[in-house]
Amino acid sequence: MSHQISFQAIQKLVDKWLEQERPVAAPVRLQDNRVMYQPLTASSQIVSDGFVHAENSIKEFFFPRTEKLYNYKFVGQDVELQDVTVEDAPRMVLFARPCDAASLPILDHVFNWDYKDEFYNRRRRATTVVTLACTEHDTHCFCTSVGLTPDSEQGSDVLLLPLGDGNFEVRMLTEKGKELFRDLVQTSDKTAQIPEGPAKKFDVDEVLQFLEENFDSPFWEEQTLRCLGCAACAYNCPTCHCFDIVDEGNACGGCRVKNWDACQFSMFSLHASGHNPRSIQAQRQRQRIQHKFRIYHEKFGTYLCTGCGNCGRNCPVSLGVLNVVEAIHRRTVKASEKD
Repeated sequence: MSHQISFQAIQKLVDKWLEQERPVAAPVRLQDNRVMYQPLTASSQIVSDGFVHAENSIKEFFFPRTEKLYNYKFVGQDVELQDVTVEDAPRMVLFARPCDAASLPILDHVFNWDYKDEFYNRRRRATTVVTLACTEHDTHCFCTSVGLTPDSEQGSDVLLLPLGDGNFEVRMLTEKGKELFRDLVQTSDKTAQIPEGPAKKFDVDEVLQFLEENFDSPFWEEQTLRCLGCAACAYNCPTCHCFDIVDEGNACGGCRVKNWDACQFSMFSLHASGHNPRSIQAQRQRQRIQHKFRIYHEKFGTYLCTGCGNCGRNCPVSLGVLNVVEAIHRRTVKASEKD
């Protein structure tokens, strides 16, 4: 036996939350036909049918693009600090894709490593993540290459699996998920059939070995010099988490703010002396791939990539992680054939 819920029941749940002024985010179609994860104002805005892959990621609901850390004010020779309150009322992220939700356990590592980021952790505790298993994929998807599947449960509180008749099989995975859906589901003898997903496109162990042995290889310029340094890949990636901290204010006071940053920006590694250890874009792309498949893995035992394909799907020059690691795979295969 399984649990089942209808799309109409989910809409009623959303409308109830919105009436109670509880935030709900889900895929929404914009006027220019793009789909983005955005806060809802009505359940009718939800986009869930067909291949729906939002251009952004759900990370911004836990790790915002910009957030104020505290306010400060100059009083004579002293500085007065004022804490900022982080909203921790219950909220929901609905119809996220499994590759998006899988980023959360990965981000948990970096935001609780040498310092526990209470801003991130409060949002994490307050949010119930409801994911929708994938029944379709495009050429940019590669979740199966990094150990995930179209119905992966990592990071989800509830996983919905389409039954094809407007209803969903419901897997309640955590106490938050059970609390949210317990009184809404019905027992059923139906179970969803989920496709296998995209074919495996590379071997992560093979990529790791290449990265360890080819730091100074001409491969990086050959494959990645066309990068524009726009950081669309990092901003749309569920797992990229670089940030900068700046003071914004005047002679009277201001605030300290944390803003998204990206290793693809030319000033990201620029020293005060003027020296830049990553002076060309190919070196910055090398750092991106090294971080995702070697550096992060060595530190936390997991890869900094969920195979969502956002980087390639949204890149103006069609680069992205997949193109680079596939080139590594082709090069490795060619070398083995010579041997």
